[in-house]
Amino acid sequence: MKTIFKNDWQEILEEEFEKDYYKELRKLLIEEYKHYEIFPKAEDIFNAFHYTSYKDLKVLILGQDPYHNVGQAHGLAFSVKDGVMIPPSLQNIYKELNSDLGLPIPSTGYLKSWADEGIMLLNTTLTVRAHQPMSHAKIGWEIFTNAVIEKINEKKEPIVYILWGNHAKARKKFINNKNHLVIEGVHPSPLSANRGFFGSKPFSRANEFLRERGVTPPTWEVK
Repeated sequence: MKTIFKNDWQEILEEEFEKDYYKELRKLLIEEYKHYEIFPKAEDIFNAFHYTSYKDLKVLILGQDPYHNVGQAHGLAFSVKDGVMIPPSLQNIYKELNSDLGLPIPSTGYLKSWADEGIMLLNTTLTVRAHQPMSHAKIGWEIFTNAVIEKINEKKEPIVYILWGNHAKARKKFINNKNHLVIEGVHPSPLSANRGFFGSKPFSRANEFLRERGVTPPTWEVK
């Protein structure tokens, strides 16, 4: 079974799909989905790519691994489907969004409208066993997502990377293109948000950078 993306990511990552580590990762995932409850559903693993093409990418927000409770993960970092309780980290992101851009705090945790605006919501690990955070952190996903970050780094058009928390910040070493901006900060988790996440203004900083370079910034509205 071949990995198929619905846009320009297919060609950009074609070589990656043929590498030995990726073939082993696929085999392992087939077994994991057979024997364990894995999130997100297999058809949702690559939604971050399906919803935000390489061509349209303006902002990359990097998460860690998917939500590990039932009904939460659907392939976009920090996002949950309509009707699912908004997780604490996302509540904090919304508080900062409200403080930074004056946008109303959304009643939904579904961030597809961000993805549609060119904000890619990518976890460094794309799957997880139910109720076992980071259970798939060392099975090969990090090789794949590091390669994705390197491909984005090659873009000539300006990109803003938002790296919240030490896990995301560790990927800064793959970003050296002077056309891009890296915004690093404290993770929005309740454990750390009060240590510098609130008041960091990542959204207005991203918009200002893009606007100065002639790129229409995202509105950051959650619809």
